[in-house]
Amino acid sequence: MNDRRTHFHRELAALEADLVGVAGRAEGMIAEAIRAVVEDAPDVADAVIASDAEIDRIYLDIHDRWLELMARQQPMGSDLRLMSAILVLNATLERMGDQCVNISKMAKVVHGLPRSEQILEELQEMADLVRPMVRRSVAAFIRRDVAAALTLPEMDEPVDRLNRQMYQRVVACGPRKEQLEWATRMMMVARALERIGDQAVDVAEQVVFLATGEFREFGDTAGSGDRT
Repeated sequence: MNDRRTHFHRELAALEADLVGVAGRAEGMIAEAIRAVVEDAPDVADAVIASDAEIDRIYLDIHDRWLELMARQQPMGSDLRLMSAILVLNATLERMGDQCVNISKMAKVVHGLPRSEQILEELQEMADLVRPMVRRSVAAFIRRDVAAALTLPEMDEPVDRLNRQMYQRVVACGPRKEQLEWATRMMMVARALERIGDQAVDVAEQVVFLATGEFREFGDTAGSGDRT
């Protein structure tokens, strides 16, 4: 029986390690996706889109191993909480990769159109805010650090603010038709970055659940959106 439990916890640890690896990939994709936008580099966008296939592969692998482990072991208590958190984090990180693909596709669509440096600066700022959120939420998961997890909503507030004010930046491009087309697509980029921030908050919520056994939805502290 002890050998069985040891094997179970070894497999759980392997699932956790793979999730952490996916988080690192997702963070790198954020950086490259926004670089594709800022540098107007469709080749970089293509590389991001292609890299999502590996995240999807790992997602399916983790999901299949999770199902097998759940069927064999039927965990209880804290082990069941960890299994639940792993399932949620697996889906959340896969969606982060999808958002990076969305950003990259926008970069390709607007290639060559006239741009606004102010919008690009603010999108870069959003990405620079979101990447540490991903890192901190995953580090909190690794350490079961509730205090660190609880800082994520505050970190998310400036991301929400920049997303909300993007509409005004787009309106300012109105007199220039081609630039307005570009700027309208940039609203979608801002929204994708805002969603990644929300997903980092979702990871933090799972940290609190894992550590305390109580699910606590942090809520929408800045009124940004639906968190779906």
